[in-house]
Amino acid sequence: MDCPTMTMSVSPLSCFCMFLLCYATVLNPVSAMQSCDFPAIFNFGDSNSDTGGLAAAFNWTNPPYGETFFHMPAGRFSDGRLIIDFIATSFGLPFLSAYLNSLGTNFTNGANFATSASTTTPPRSIIPVGEFSPFYLDAQYWQFTQFIYRSQIIKKTGGIYKNLMPELEDFPKALYTFDIGQNDLAQGFFGNMSIEEVNASVPDIVNRFSTNIKNIYKLGARMFWIHNTGPIGCLPYILATFPAAQMDSAGCARAYNEVAQYFNYMLKEAIVQLRKDLPLAPITYVDVYSVKYSLYTEPHKYGFEHPLVACCGYGGKYNFSSVGVCGDTVTVNGSQIFIGSCERPSVRVNWDGVHYTEAAAKFVFDKISTGEFSDPPVPLRMACHSKLD
Repeated sequence: MDCPTMTMSVSPLSCFCMFLLCYATVLNPVSAMQSCDFPAIFNFGDSNSDTGGLAAAFNWTNPPYGETFFHMPAGRFSDGRLIIDFIATSFGLPFLSAYLNSLGTNFTNGANFATSASTTTPPRSIIPVGEFSPFYLDAQYWQFTQFIYRSQIIKKTGGIYKNLMPELEDFPKALYTFDIGQNDLAQGFFGNMSIEEVNASVPDIVNRFSTNIKNIYKLGARMFWIHNTGPIGCLPYILATFPAAQMDSAGCARAYNEVAQYFNYMLKEAIVQLRKDLPLAPITYVDVYSVKYSLYTEPHKYGFEHPLVACCGYGGKYNFSSVGVCGDTVTVNGSQIFIGSCERPSVRVNWDGVHYTEAAAKFVFDKISTGEFSDPPVPLRMACHSKLD
């Protein structure tokens, strides 16, 4: 990069300052890149980014879910906002409406296809008789296909819903975010598979993920922001269910985290290949695992406490048990007990044994949005760029 030629008389100090500015730009090419202007976000995933999909399809979340920010249940499995909410806000966009939340829905700035309990591969047991969402990643892709077509039919037809749909030209300009994979591993763990068997299933999970990325790309998507999976072995529902697991220095179940790390390794390798297969697509791999794990290794450094204990739960070392979960009313020794939240969710990492608090989500967002944990190391606001030019 060449610095501008001086065509007028300037002081030596001014010249020196301009030199430093040019030099800094060369050393830090991110500063020379133009910020992205995403008109919409389309999200795919599980409960880590579900803004109301599963709740709309089956049963709405109960209090105290949503108490911190929304002051009422908002379809999220948290006390407040999720990482995807902070992502949307950072671009000046409203929170994403769940695709399945048909009542009063505005899709002008995107849509959220994520549902809690979703897997990448077809689920082995389905809600309401099973444990996992019927809207696995393939289904979310099918819904997105429908959404593109039907939203534009509504735009052309007109009427009161016309202005609630995205513009056709917004689809290739949008940011496509993904956070899925945790439930694929959990499905194996809770399906009596050994650690080795769950590890052996990872390549198929990742291949299924890659196929969906390619299919969504064929529909016009270009800019992808992909989260890896977090340290599942640190979550109370794993720790309480598998108490015999060997623990690491942070108190997390080592073998279960190692499976998550293997999944992340395979996912990153798949993204390397996707960049070759889809050369027009900026694809950012985001290491949320490392950020989330730091909440367990150094909680006090970041203002958190009791990271392995659920804020909203009942019973046992980790405040999580099968007796009842967050928002339930259970009978214990003849007395009814409402399972509510802890006194200060703002200093807690885990909300209900499976999901993170709003405070933890905000912490993770602040870290990953800088690009420090991304490959390539591009900040969120630069996610439309494929590399550091």
